[in-house]
Amino acid sequence: MVLWPEFMKRYGVMYLQVTLSVSSGVLAIEALGEGDKEGQGEKEITVQSTSLSDLNNLLGQITYTSTVYRMRTGDLAHFTFEHHEAVFPIVIQQTSVPVLYDIGNDINSRVTIVTKTFLRYTELQVLISSIRTYYKDIKIIIADDSLEPQKVNGSNIEQYIMPPAQGWFAGRNLAVSQVTTKYFLWVDDDFLFTNKTKIENLVEVMEATPELDVVGGSVAGHGQFYFSLVYEEGNGEDGGCLNRKGSVKYQPVPGFPTCSFTSGVVNLFLGRTDAVRKVGFDPRLKRVAHSEFFMDGLGSLLVASCSHVSIDHQHKIKNAKYSSFRNPQSKDVEDKLAHHFFKNHLKCIRYG
Repeated sequence: MVLWPEFMKRYGVMYLQVTLSVSSGVLAIEALGEGDKEGQGEKEITVQSTSLSDLNNLLGQITYTSTVYRMRTGDLAHFTFEHHEAVFPIVIQQTSVPVLYDIGNDINSRVTIVTKTFLRYTELQVLISSIRTYYKDIKIIIADDSLEPQKVNGSNIEQYIMPPAQGWFAGRNLAVSQVTTKYFLWVDDDFLFTNKTKIENLVEVMEATPELDVVGGSVAGHGQFYFSLVYEEGNGEDGGCLNRKGSVKYQPVPGFPTCSFTSGVVNLFLGRTDAVRKVGFDPRLKRVAHSEFFMDGLGSLLVASCSHVSIDHQHKIKNAKYSSFRNPQSKDVEDKLAHHFFKNHLKCIRYG
C-alpha cells in the first residue's frame, strides 16, 4: 500500500498539508471535497490537497466540538503548515437566552425611580413631591428599613418594608430586585428633582451606547462627582492593591461631549437593570458604603458620568436618631475594611 504523501512524492506532484490540534475538543470536516484528511473526530486533524483553493475550502469547513462541559472556558488551536506555526484561541461558552423589555413610547415604561429610606419620611415626601412635579406617572420603588415604618401614600408607589436597620446596600438590593423596566434611576431620599433632572437625557446616552451599564449625573452643592479604580494584582499570597482616585475620568462618550467614561459616580445614576443585578450590592455593608458597588463591578460594569443632568440636595433637617445610625463609628469603618480586605483578597487600598 502506498500512502498519499509517498505517492505524491514518487510522481513529483506538489501537495499542501495543514495540521490542526486542540486539547479540550475534537475537530471534523463537515463536507469533504478533493483532498485527503486524517483525524476526523479527533483532537488532531491533518488536511492535504494539491490545490491551495481546495485546501482553504476544507479548512473553512472544519468544525470544533467541545468535549468539556463548562459555562465559560476556552481552548487553544495549534495550526501547522510547512515550517510555520500559529496558535489562536477558541472561546467555549454556553449560549444565553436574550432578555427583552417592552420600552413603550414614554419614559414611564423605560425607567423606574428607586430609593432607600430610613427614619427620613419628611425628606422622602419632599422627594416624591418633586418627582411628581416633573414625572407624574413614573413608578417609584422605596425600600424602607425604618425602626417604626410609616405608610407612604401615593399613586404608582411601591413601598417594601424591611426588618429594622438592615442597612444601605440591603435596601438597594431589595429595591432593584423589584424593578421591571429596562432602566432604573437611583436617588437618595433627600434629593430634590429640578428642571435639570432630565431622566430622558440619561436614557438617550444609554440607548446610544449599548455597552454602557451605569450613567451618573451631578448633585447640586457637590458637583459632578466621579472617580477611577485601578486594581493591581498581587502574587497570590499577599493579595492585590486597589487604587481609588477622585475626579478622574477617561475619554469622552462618543457623541456626548458632556459625558466621560469613569469607574464610579455619585448617587444620582441611571442603571441598566440586568447588568446591575449581576453585580448586586453587598448586604454586609450597612452604613459605610457607596464606592464598594463600583469596586465589585470593576471589569464588569462600564460607567460614565454626565454633567448635563443634575439634581438638588434638600436642606438638612436635624434628626438625632437618624444621625446616631448614619454617622459611622470608627468600628464601622474598621469592620468594612476588614471585610473588604478579606473578600477581595487585598493587601492595600489607596484613596486619593
